[in-house]
Amino acid sequence: MTLYAVGDLQGCLDPLVCLLDTVEFDRTQDRLWLVGDLVNRGPQSLETLRFLYEMRDAIVTVLGNHDLHLLATSLHPERLKKSDTLRKILKAPDRDELLNWLRQQPILHYDAVYDTILVHAGLPPQWTLPHALTLAGEVESVLQDDERFPLFIEGMYGNEPALWREDLEGVERWRVITNYLTRMRFCAADGTLELKSKEASGNAPDGFAPWFSHPHRLTREHRLIFGHWAALEGRCDEPGVFALDTGCVWGNKMTLLNVDTGERHTCACRKGG
Repeated sequence: MTLYAVGDLQGCLDPLVCLLDTVEFDRTQDRLWLVGDLVNRGPQSLETLRFLYEMRDAIVTVLGNHDLHLLATSLHPERLKKSDTLRKILKAPDRDELLNWLRQQPILHYDAVYDTILVHAGLPPQWTLPHALTLAGEVESVLQDDERFPLFIEGMYGNEPALWREDLEGVERWRVITNYLTRMRFCAADGTLELKSKEASGNAPDGFAPWFSHPHRLTREHRLIFGHWAALEGRCDEPGVFALDTGCVWGNKMTLLNVDTGERHTCACRKGG
C-alpha cells in the first residue's frame, strides 16, 4: 500500500485523474488523502464529488471552507456567489446522497502510524494535538446532527471571535474552531486570527506570522499536511509541514505527495479547466 496526499481540487477533476494515473494508483490497495476544498471555482465540481464518492473506501478527506460553503448553500441557496460552481451539485438527482456523505467527513484527521496530521488550513500554535482533535470532534458532531446542523450553518460565517477561549459556547465556539481549521493563514503567537490577508508567507501583517512558523507551536513534533494557501505555491520551509495547495484552479499545477517517500508529482492538465 502507498499513501498519497493531494492538494486542493476545487472542482478540477482531470488533473487529479492524471496524477492518479501517473502513479498507477490502485484503489484496492493504495490510499489517498485530500486536504479539503474538493469543490468550487473549478469547472467539474459535481463530477469531482461523484468521483470521490465512488472511490470513498480508498480516501480520507477533511473538509475545507469551500466544502462547508457548499453545505451552507444547500440550506440557503441565496448564499451562492457569482463565482461559485456549485449549482450543478445542488440540482443533481444524487445531491442528497453526496451532501450527506460530505457531512460525515472530518475537519481534522490524525494517523498515528504515520504520526501525521491532515487539515485544510492549519492548527493554531496554542493547541496540542489531543486538544485539537477534541475541538474538531465537537464541530464534526454538530455537522452530523440534523437538529444542530442548521444552527451551525446560520452562524458559520464571520471572523469573530478572533481568539480561542475555553469558555466560548454554542455558535461562537463552533465558528472559531472552524475558522482555525479551515480558513487560517496568519495568526499571532497567542493564536489571534488575521483572516483578511491571503498573501504569501513573507507578507504577514504587523504582529502576525504564518501559523506554522510560531516557535512555540505545540504540534511541532508531528508531521502535518495542509492546503488552502495557494499563495505559498507549495513552498513551506518549516520541517515536517507540507503545503499542497499549488493553485490548480487558478491555472497552475495540482500537486500529489507520496507520503511514504516525500516525492511530489504535479499535473497542469487543463482538459477540465
